[in-house]
Amino acid sequence: MPNQSRPKVKKSRALGIALTPKAVKYFETRPYPPGEHGRGRKQNSDYKVRLLEKQRLRAQYDISERQMARAYDRARKVEGKTGEALIIELERRLDALVLRSGLARTIYQARQMVVHGHIEVNGRKVDKPSFRVRPDDVVMVRERSRDKHPFQVAREGGYALDGETPRYLQVNLQALAFRLDRDPNRKEIPVICDEQLVVEYYAR
Repeated sequence: MPNQSRPKVKKSRALGIALTPKAVKYFETRPYPPGEHGRGRKQNSDYKVRLLEKQRLRAQYDISERQMARAYDRARKVEGKTGEALIIELERRLDALVLRSGLARTIYQARQMVVHGHIEVNGRKVDKPSFRVRPDDVVMVRERSRDKHPFQVAREGGYALDGETPRYLQVNLQALAFRLDRDPNRKEIPVICDEQLVVEYYAR
């Protein structure tokens, strides 16, 4: 499992991005990396800048280095900009779309929902977070799981992202279901990343 034991708030501060809603408030009081030398001046090499950007992207999808490298290899074969293709590739992961739809509060919760067998795609149970959803696929919470507390919260809109749903998703929270209408565009994907730096990291 790519989940690390390092506390999410510390990891968020180290990467400079809030990985959970809880981490947001900590950024307001401690907007610098954790540790004794967190506020010290640091010299960043070109390599370190690219490495950090790659780690930031990995953390936002909570994936392993191997999964990231495989996604990059697939993105390289797509016509157009490799960086944009990489993020679109990652965004089509089942756990990422469960998060975007408002069925989960964090990517970690979305992954757990999938792994524990609560999610089905086109009527079939899927327990692999890396499953790539295709346009017109219908994703929903399985019938036997709908009465569980997290899904009751989701049904009431408790996990919805500021009340906004990405345009590439058609969501029905009352039915605990959504459909991927089309492949997302990079500018629609709420990920903080300079993807060109990630491409340069892997192309070095």
